[in-house]
Amino acid sequence: MIVKLNGKDAELSEGTTVLDLLESKNLPPETVVVEINMKIIPAESYGSTKINDGDHLEILRFVGGG
Repeated sequence: MIVKLNGKDAELSEGTTVLDLLESKNLPPETVVVEINMKIIPAESYGSTKINDGDHLEILRFVGGG
């Protein structure tokens, strides 16, 4: 299936969850916020939230500094 991931086309397997995607990108779930179709997904739902064909995803990372 094809989704938009941070503005770019990405191909994912059917049944991919948010947690699967984060693990494939080596992103610790506690360091990101995930939005699907302009809706923020609660971190506790990453493992049960399936990504669907045509979804628009944004993964935002927390960055510290000063």
